Amino acid sequence: MPRLFEPITLRALTVRNRVWLAPMCQYSVEARDGVPTDWHLVHLGARAQGGFGLIITEAAAVVPEGRISPQDVGIWNDEQARAWSRIVDFLRSQGAATCIQLAHAGRKASTHRPFVGEATGSVSEDAGGWQSVGPSAEAFEGLAAPRAMTRDDITEVVVAFGTAAARAVHAGFDSVEIHAAHGYLIHEFLSPLSNTRTDEYGGSLENRARLLFEIHDAVRAALPDDAPVLVRISASEWTAGGFDIAEATELAVRLQETGVDLVDVSSGGNVLADIPIGPSYQVPLAGEIAAAGVTTGAVGLITEPAQAEGILTTGDADVVLLARAALRDPSWPQRAAHALGVGWRNTPYPPQYTRGKW
Repeated sequence: MPRLFEPITLRALTVRNRVWLAPMCQYSVEARDGVPTDWHLVHLGARAQGGFGLIITEAAAVVPEGRISPQDVGIWNDEQARAWSRIVDFLRSQGAATCIQLAHAGRKASTHRPFVGEATGSVSEDAGGWQSVGPSAEAFEGLAAPRAMTRDDITEVVVAFGTAAARAVHAGFDSVEIHAAHGYLIHEFLSPLSNTRTDEYGGSLENRARLLFEIHDAVRAALPDDAPVLVRISASEWTAGGFDIAEATELAVRLQETGVDLVDVSSGGNVLADIPIGPSYQVPLAGEIAAAGVTTGAVGLITEPAQAEGILTTGDADVVLLARAALRDPSWPQRAAHALGVGWRNTPYPPQYTRGKW
């Protein structure tokens, strides 16, 4: 059996394979109320039918002001949790494990969704937007300046993450991922490029990581002991003086020691940078963190079955996460199984689809 199709167990959760669906924003809540819709059911459900092991939802905001765009999903109220529950039930019926990504967009909140032909930049309050917040009053290039968070603001966000995690449990999710990457709020605190605070949340890595660990503790307390917690980080900002692989590795080791079950390694997003994008371009970052003994996921233009298998067999990661390739091909794991010599009877096909086997 190829490594790609070996199960992996995190706490009490056994995932059927190591091909996972990366979180990808859909910007499709037209009602702007944060409630996931039939679009989300079909989008995520198709990938569960296609054989992905763990389905990670797009970023679900823990407060309304934490949305990237007004069309983002959320899990700050019970109506949203009930809508997620319907989706979770279907994903599980197809053999997939489930994970919700909890997020706050920070200074990158209240922006127009990135759809062709639509407006760009920040959404004004007159147009249904809101004041964004961040560790400091430093704007992301091209967006409105955030308001620097007070300590009370920070406490409220920590509580909101814990409350959202509790709602995720009631909705039936198997696990939770804390979004600490891509220039959103937690990453903004981690980075010296966006965090110029002089209190206990700024300065040293220990201080800059304080918010993440407080959020982790709140999330962990809201979950059953046997439910895994994942954390997504940007392990490089591709900019001098930014959060880098050395700090990311130190952080990842501390996260695992604290009880985080897997670190999902991405990069970039906090400042505009010249990123050397190409096949597997982020995998070396995951590899360095994996070499420190951390259970790790790799992402970043992983498109071919042999490429994905090689990442696992060389030890650069324990799982791979697909994003754009999964948008093009919801049944990528089934195609990969065929390419790697797995018989169709051992491939995650729904019985209704075996006539279409590779």
